[in-house]
Amino acid sequence: MATTDIERGLSTAEVEERIAAGKINRNMELKTKSVRELIIENLCTLFNLINVVLAILVIMTGSFKNLTFLFVVFLNTAIGVIQSMRSKKMVDKLTLLTSKKAIAVRDGAEVELDLDQIVLDDIIRLGRGDQIPADAVVVSGEALVNESLLTGESDLIKKQPGSDLMSGSFIDSGLLRARVVHVGADNYVAKINNEAKYVKKVNSEIMNALNAIVRFASVIMIPLGLALFASSVSGLWDAAGTPGDSALSWCFSELLAGRVPSSALLSTVGALLGMIPQGLVLLTSSVLAIATVRLARCKVLAQQLYCIETLARVDVLCLDKTGTITSGRMEVEGTYPLPVEGVSLAPDEAPVPVDTTVLDFALANVARATSADANETCQALLNYYADRPVEVSEPLSVIPFSSSKKWSGASFAQGSYVMGAAQFVLSERIFAQVENRVAELADTCRVLVVARVDGFTPDGDMVGEAEPVGFVTIRDEIRTSAAETIGYFNEQGVTLNVISGDDPRTVSSIARVVGVPGADAYVDATTLDTPSKIDAAVDRYHVFGRVTPQQKRELVQALKSRGHTVAMTGDGVNDVLALKEADCSVAMAAGSDAARNVAEIVLVDNDFASMPAVVAEGRRSINNLQRSASLFLTKTLFSMGLAALCIALPPYPFEPIQMTLINFFCIGAPGFVLGLEPNNARVKGSFLTNVLKRALPASVAVILAAALDIFVARVFGFSQLTLSTMCLLTSCAASVSLIWRISQPLTPLRVVLFVFVVVGILVGVIGFPELLSIANLSMGEAIILLVIVVFTCGVFFKLATMMDSLKPRRRHAATGFGRGVRVRLGRGGGKVSSTGSTAERFAKRLAADMAQRREDRTAREAEARALEGVEKTQPKKKKGAGVKRSRVTKSAQGIKVSMPSKKKK
Repeated sequence: MATTDIERGLSTAEVEERIAAGKINRNMELKTKSVRELIIENLCTLFNLINVVLAILVIMTGSFKNLTFLFVVFLNTAIGVIQSMRSKKMVDKLTLLTSKKAIAVRDGAEVELDLDQIVLDDIIRLGRGDQIPADAVVVSGEALVNESLLTGESDLIKKQPGSDLMSGSFIDSGLLRARVVHVGADNYVAKINNEAKYVKKVNSEIMNALNAIVRFASVIMIPLGLALFASSVSGLWDAAGTPGDSALSWCFSELLAGRVPSSALLSTVGALLGMIPQGLVLLTSSVLAIATVRLARCKVLAQQLYCIETLARVDVLCLDKTGTITSGRMEVEGTYPLPVEGVSLAPDEAPVPVDTTVLDFALANVARATSADANETCQALLNYYADRPVEVSEPLSVIPFSSSKKWSGASFAQGSYVMGAAQFVLSERIFAQVENRVAELADTCRVLVVARVDGFTPDGDMVGEAEPVGFVTIRDEIRTSAAETIGYFNEQGVTLNVISGDDPRTVSSIARVVGVPGADAYVDATTLDTPSKIDAAVDRYHVFGRVTPQQKRELVQALKSRGHTVAMTGDGVNDVLALKEADCSVAMAAGSDAARNVAEIVLVDNDFASMPAVVAEGRRSINNLQRSASLFLTKTLFSMGLAALCIALPPYPFEPIQMTLINFFCIGAPGFVLGLEPNNARVKGSFLTNVLKRALPASVAVILAAALDIFVARVFGFSQLTLSTMCLLTSCAASVSLIWRISQPLTPLRVVLFVFVVVGILVGVIGFPELLSIANLSMGEAIILLVIVVFTCGVFFKLATMMDSLKPRRRHAATGFGRGVRVRLGRGGGKVSSTGSTAERFAKRLAADMAQRREDRTAREAEARALEGVEKTQPKKKKGAGVKRSRVTKSAQGIKVSMPSKKKK
């Protein structure tokens, strides 16, 4: 491996040589999808394809007024695109908060570079608050590094010459120079991100149900459509006097002559449109879009519409400790003074104030004296004593914290004190006296001893034997809302697992504090060195420590293989693989770019307490959509049944204007009202099963009623207008019965809705008979209609009762439309999934080609950016002045960026 002069760095020629060889720090972060990808993703769907084909058929007839159904298609697509764009914009804004500059040494001068202008073997300078831009090895200096976003380990790691630095970690304190050893795809962060670059399939029952309905409809529509069209053409052929050899040859001759059988096409398209649940697709998009807007007010960003539903169905929640249960900062758990009676003061020492303990005086003033380069421990003490009345004493001398000494100290008029690890501060004799107390306190916290000394030497060493005055315990700051939020999930029957890269004892103690069940039993993941051990540990433990990123993913996979719906929370690069694998992933806004970009839900205010709000929105969406979907699916099912019935018994009984009355009063209005009302009941059962249980009785009742109407009309010779009227009213009766049933239990809003539906239908039938093509029924026809209405309602309620009595079966559906089924077998059970249709495989190939072209374009741009960095070194070298730059630090709000001020010209 090449060596680089620490003081001189790389020369311009050496930099250009590495750029030519491609050894540049290409940006390998997981990025959000491009605008074009988002538009294509929402535009190229089977639902849109079916509607476009139907629209082309309508355009062929020249009846452009019948293209109004495309408005629903446009609105549904627009909702999806706008929501995706909104999420992309928010995540891109959060990404801008991270460090984008670094200081490198080139040709003997320090120059400021963008991260993608760094090359292999560059010497970079890193100080407090800097984020490490690439994997490197320390060549000079020392520092404490925070690697929590990468490993989950909350303790600071000491780095000295020869130590490895991982890209993405932060310098907490100290100053060093390091040589870059990996760039671009070879960096630690890039390798983890690269494993997460597969397309994650959304695990949403609602989406799967809608897709299944659309796929089923698309399969049924082809034979039914052809049969209906043939039946309509046959009718036109009879009306034309049966010219030619057959109806088929006559139809072809008409088409060749430019005469499109418009009435046949329009009637076919009208029947087929009834089979597509357009309103249900639009309602689902609208309800979930409204849910994302509501969550945005709670500082929760839903990057994908259906993730809200998925979280509401979760039965296992995997929590990362750092950043989720804890804030990522340290806090003082408590102070424990020791008796100090009998300690004599030196002649020139002032006494400690009477109302303050020696321990509090020493802690507060040593922390203030060393605050210039405060680490997390010092900052925790400063926060603890910020509002406590401890006298401020001016330090006479200060000994900053040293990673080699493991303590800091200061001298005051009231004496000299040190603070640090007991093993390093106290002598063996004194430490033996307090060892048991230290061990007792260290069970859940980090323990520091505060001791009195005689003074300090000019080299910063202690004078005399340290006498302890007390202890202070420091722990990860637990979010104030963590216990309440975890209690909520416990009440909801959700299994909680804490998975962290930190020490398992620390993780267990924090899990106990916030109330995680089974927190006493924990496992060190370093012992889980085989897949079988990981698989066994999933059933036995709920607290996992020292977990690697790959093990986190394997734990999630093991849970999913048992049939669980798994959610994962995290904020670091070490969580990315598990976030990608989980059914629903939740990231903190203050975490890494990669975690935010792969997560479906981002907590913008970094508050875990927002999770119950997401569950509540999911429950409201699922439960209400189950009610409303039954109305839309009823129309889809009875449209299919009537189409099949009318092939044998033409004509189709409904006129288009009559369907408008049903669509508005029996489906549209009640569907949207019920879809948006409050509902926090627990989600039970499968979405599609629950919807079919409600929709099938009404659909069967309508089809039986229509068949009975057609039979009666043929027996008694009723007109087509009378038949249409009877079918309309019997269908409305079944729909009103369904609305009554799904409105249970009744609320004031549902009572008003039911009255509105009934009155609306009556007003339309009685007040606008000509507009709605309503026949003036005779007494005999009215009595027959009343009997059929009673029969229809009776059939509906009987079938509905039978459906309710069916016991749900616990099963997992095996999906495989078109091209077969993929089966994976393992110890935890089998997994069955679809290989995808031809269109799906084509879309995947197209996406892969686009990704490859994007990678090639990124490589070219990276080379150009690196060359720009070479040009920057020339003016920087001439000035020789210090370079002002932005600084990135971890703050209470997440990531804090300090920008240099610009002087006005």
